[in-house]
Parts: sequence; structure tokens; C-alpha cells
Amino acid sequence: MNQIDPSKIMQIGMGFWASKTLLTAVNMNLFTLLAKGEKSAKEIQESLGLHDRSVYDFLDTLVALQFLNRNGIKENATYSNAEDVDFFLDKNKLTYIGGILEMSNNRLYPFWNNLEEALKTGEPQNESKAGGDSMFDAIYANPETLAEFLHAMGGVQAGNFDCFARNFNFSNIKTLCDIGGAGGNLCVHVAKNNEHMNCLSFDLPQVESIANNNFKQLGLNGRAKAVAGDFFTDDLPNAELITMCNVLHDWGLKDKKMLLKKAFDALPENGTLAVIENVIDNERNKNAFGLMMSLNMLIETDEGFDYSFSDIESWAKEIGFKSVKLMPLTGPTSAVIAIK
Repeated sequence: MNQIDPSKIMQIGMGFWASKTLLTAVNMNLFTLLAKGEKSAKEIQESLGLHDRSVYDFLDTLVALQFLNRNGIKENATYSNAEDVDFFLDKNKLTYIGGILEMSNNRLYPFWNNLEEALKTGEPQNESKAGGDSMFDAIYANPETLAEFLHAMGGVQAGNFDCFARNFNFSNIKTLCDIGGAGGNLCVHVAKNNEHMNCLSFDLPQVESIANNNFKQLGLNGRAKAVAGDFFTDDLPNAELITMCNVLHDWGLKDKKMLLKKAFDALPENGTLAVIENVIDNERNKNAFGLMMSLNMLIETDEGFDYSFSDIESWAKEIGFKSVKLMPLTGPTSAVIAIK
């Protein structure tokens, strides 16, 4: 008879311990510090202002969780980043995804304490719960919160944007418009990897200057540009390729279909729509991250939810797209490719 093991229950049930340890390390820029080279615990302690009491427990937990490498032990130890951490959690790299982790630590973490209430009421548990603005109104009203949000949205998809920019076939496409383009991160990756591409980032007026400044700093202001607009009230700019990244899941079904229809209308015949999100598998039993992202939409929005490939395929074909396929990117994320 097989011994029943409680390990999975304990690992998931107490998973907030590991989560908060990682989020704290990101928030304190530990991994960016170690990207400069391995350091002793004492050097790390002095740089981050840590107390003597638990410095080794903190660092060695990150070793046990495989975020850090270590040579020696305690007073004789030196620490360095694991390979994936060095690539994705160094703020000085274009592949930095820590923005979403920073926002999770500073904003989302307390909201998730009210998941049970959200499941029973169907209502958001963010700023709006206390009578404040909706998620986007609250974020866009505060410059610091907006900057963190844009940083998070760009960072969470950095690996996927890079993968899409390198592996999608741009050979017969010259123009791209990224809807809800935030800080312009997708345009940056596409333009840097495809020198013939001209990219447009379309988002609200509050972020237009932020995106254009990013393009200028990276020397892309000739081939990447941000324009202001509201995808609820304005027509979408015309382009051969229209992208939407982490946009559709913010909204209910009616608005999802409206946005897909606007994209369809803005595309030429044989034009392409690429929707990049954590698309749930059709069996709804494998992509746990995509399913939990949908729970996060419950926490954060009035009607938003994530969806399976079969869901969006049916919506796109209902609107008139003639073919829809799935392009896997990194981890739980895919691009849904729809041809007009």
C-alpha cells in the first residue's frame, strides 16, 4: 500500500512563506545587487540594511528555493544568483520581469487575503472595495502607482515579448500596433529584433510620454512611437499586425468581443491579430497560473476573466476571423494568432 504523503498540501498551503520571501528579495533589489558579482552575507547585510538576527535564514531560504547559489556556509559563505534569476530579476536587464513581483508585494498581496469574500460576492477586493476608484482609475490617477503598474505589465511579459519578437514570422509585415501598449515594451522587443518593423503603441494619454521616452532612450524613436487613445471610445489605428497583451482578460465577455471586433475592423484583408495572455488549456486542468490569473481578475476587476483557447477561437470566428491558432511562448503564456 502506498504511503499517502501530505507534502503537496503543506507546500501549497504554506506557499505564502516562499512567495513573500521571494517578493521581499525582489523588492529590496537583492538580485540586482548580486548581478554585479557574488557577495558575502555581511556585504549583502550592509547593502540592504538587514538585522543580524535572520540574515542567514533569509539568504539560505533563497538557496533552498533555488533562487541563489552558495559557496561555503554562514560566516564563510558567498552568495550569487541562480541562472534564471540573473536573467529575469536583474533590474538592469531588458528581460527583467520583477515589476509584476514588486506590484504583487506592494499592492496585490493584501487584496488576496479577501479571496473568500470575492468568491461569495463576485465583487472586486481592491481599492474600489472601500469606496475608492476602480482598478484602472486608481492606478492611472497616481503617477507613482501608474509607473509601478507600467513597470509590472512590461516586466511580467518580458520573456514572452522577446520570444514573440524572435519567433513570430514578421517577414511579410511592416507595421504593428500594440493596443494598450503601456510603456511600449512589446514594441521595443519587436523593433530591436526586426529592423524593418515600424511599431505603434496605443494607450491612454497618461502613458504616451512614458512610452515615447522609453523609445527615445533606446534609440528607437524612429521606428517606435506612442499615440494616445481610448480603445473604448476611439477606433484602433490601422496596421498589418495588431497585438493585445494582457488586455482582454481585464474585461467581461461583451467588451472582449467589442475589442476583437475593433481589431478586425482595423486590419487589412489577411491582417493578423496576436493576443498574448496566459491562455488556459481547453481541458482547464493544466495551466494553473492562467486559472489563478482569472481569480486575480475577480479580485481586481468588475467583470474580467481569463479564458481557454477554444473560448477565444469561438469569439474570433464569430466576429469573422478565418483562422485561429495557438503559438506557445514561455511558461504559461501563449499568443493566439487570428487571421482576417
